[in-house]
Amino acid sequence: MTTENTTQAARGAMTAEFWNTEGGEVWVRQQDLLDRLNAPIGEAVVARADPGPGRRALDVGCGAGATTLDMARRLGADGACVGVDVSAPLLDLARERARDQTTGRAEFVQADAQDHAFEAGAFDVILSRFGVMFFTDPDAAFANLRRALRPGGALVFACWRSPADNPLSQVPLEAAAPLLSQPPPPPREGPGRFAFADPDHVRGILDRSGWRDIEIAPLDAPMPASLDEMMTLSLELGPLGQILRREDEATRARVTDAVAARLREEMRDGVVPLKAACWLVTARG
Repeated sequence: MTTENTTQAARGAMTAEFWNTEGGEVWVRQQDLLDRLNAPIGEAVVARADPGPGRRALDVGCGAGATTLDMARRLGADGACVGVDVSAPLLDLARERARDQTTGRAEFVQADAQDHAFEAGAFDVILSRFGVMFFTDPDAAFANLRRALRPGGALVFACWRSPADNPLSQVPLEAAAPLLSQPPPPPREGPGRFAFADPDHVRGILDRSGWRDIEIAPLDAPMPASLDEMMTLSLELGPLGQILRREDEATRARVTDAVAARLREEMRDGVVPLKAACWLVTARG
């Protein structure tokens, strides 16, 4: 695998095609684990964004709908939360979950929030748990979202801080890199998990796209995981999983052994002490 192909493989995780095929299918399989680990961040976003009963909210990059459903419960029968995502497999799961929910109104739309024609001023609040770092044109995306918000409405989202603030996220990649045909691309290359790590970059995007009263504050939460769970996160999800699916079986086996050995070094009291180091970003339209 050439350096160019490795980079393209990692970037492939950002595309609608990826999220509607292997990427979406993997995330559906692992959604219970992901929801459990991400729950503290999602709860913080929803609590901060909650506009009160009877209002309308838009959840960007809603995935399988955990935050959409949480917000819908808060808004009650007279309100609604609309989840938007590019992934049909994840939205199918979200709709299935919504059918089992007895309180609140949740709706789901398959679309790219960057350019979807939302009704102007249709929402009282826009929220997102890790769903806004993947836009190919963030300025255009946040301008489009601002148009969908009523004047003075709130924007609340969580995004990851830097790899240095989330060191365990890089441990599997570092363990795997010497065994791959080409090393993984830098973690901040293009849209992706760490695209919004620099708060000045985030503030600039929001300022240029017309937002005001911008606030960016640290949001941290423990995400302890077992070794098996960390292996799943490392080898099935994210850029390493994407790359490994294009490596041969022998390489995958060597990488699996190397990642497991490295993660064992990080274990404390039977778990890997993973932590989510994020930004909580708020603004007004």
